[in-house]
Amino acid sequence: MAIDYATTEPGAKEVVHEQLYCALTGVPVSAEEAYWAPPLVTFRELIGAIAHGLVHSPGTLGTILFAEQPNMPYAPAARDQLAARRSAEQLKLLFGLLLVVALIATPILLLAMR
Repeated sequence: MAIDYATTEPGAKEVVHEQLYCALTGVPVSAEEAYWAPPLVTFRELIGAIAHGLVHSPGTLGTILFAEQPNMPYAPAARDQLAARRSAEQLKLLFGLLLVVALIATPILLLAMR
């Protein structure tokens, strides 16, 4: 009985020639000049994913939050815009977390001062 193996080498990558678009602006970009980075996750998308994960599948919440995201193509001209958007989303997350901490700590401090 003979076993047929694939003729391609296991380490060889298949090159796919397709049109890529900037994930932020939608501008066509070639694979050679694209700036590859993780996707931009907005505060709303993050909260929505956490809420959906808690309601529908709490066991997979860790995988949803901590799994490595595939890199997305961005136009080199959109790099500064991407950095500004990421900074804005990080500030929103920071203020949201501070608000949650304040909401939890306020009743505890009021009860402790009684």
